[in-house]
Amino acid sequence: MAALTSALGAIDPGNYNFLQDVVYRGSGIVLDHEKQYLFESRLSPVARARGLQSINDLCSLIRATGGDEVRKQVIEAMTTNETYFYREPGQYDAITNVLLPEVKALRSATRKFNCWSAASSTGQEAYSLAVLLMEHGLGGWNVQILGTDLTSHVVEKARQGKYLQIEVNRGLPVSLLLKYFRRAGLEWQLSDQIRSMVRFEAFDLRNSMRSLGPFDLVFCRNVLVYFDIETRRSILRQMHGTLFRGGWLLLGTAEAPIGLDDLYERRMVGSAVVYIAR
Repeated sequence: MAALTSALGAIDPGNYNFLQDVVYRGSGIVLDHEKQYLFESRLSPVARARGLQSINDLCSLIRATGGDEVRKQVIEAMTTNETYFYREPGQYDAITNVLLPEVKALRSATRKFNCWSAASSTGQEAYSLAVLLMEHGLGGWNVQILGTDLTSHVVEKARQGKYLQIEVNRGLPVSLLLKYFRRAGLEWQLSDQIRSMVRFEAFDLRNSMRSLGPFDLVFCRNVLVYFDIETRRSILRQMHGTLFRGGWLLLGTAEAPIGLDDLYERRMVGSAVVYIAR
């Protein structure tokens, strides 16, 4: 493979392979040679912040020192955190029209509803769900939404519940913005009422999930595509153990629990594909 041209010079082929391994070992994420531009754009700021002349120097630093903190920075920089409010609206319609009526009938006595946003990034997914539940009569219920992400800095941003104008413009209806947010300088601050429904923690999806759940609903969207096949299957098997029987798993449009038909029933609910825990 030819050396890579970046703002900080060329990345040697051996160092590119080294970085691929660092990311895979630290996160399980597979980044092939077509993702070279990501290493250039995302690791150049990490190298500059440490006063290094190139990404190759960053690799040398990790090799020379063991570099646990630097490794963590590399892994966090390479983790994709694309998200926005009410992403894939058909899934939220399915929750509103089918799941919530079922849960209200089933849990009328306990009035409990537990959910997990398993790749929550900066929190828009979990907060979208919290707002939806509030809007559809679960404000007085014991609602617990867990949001988890591998990277600590995005978990901290999610906890703050503050978003720039460009972030709230992506998917959030103006009526809900004005109802549940207030201006805070250049940002919009989510209300304490909604924030109290969600807690965020750092979590690696490759770790044991035995202490999690049981959940009525799990979002695991647009993250499995970054893992190899065996890791995907392991994650989905474990997730099945966190769901109530009949609980819903929602994946990204390009994802499916292939080879796990004994665990999940595929069902079309409106325009959304839903996987029901058997």
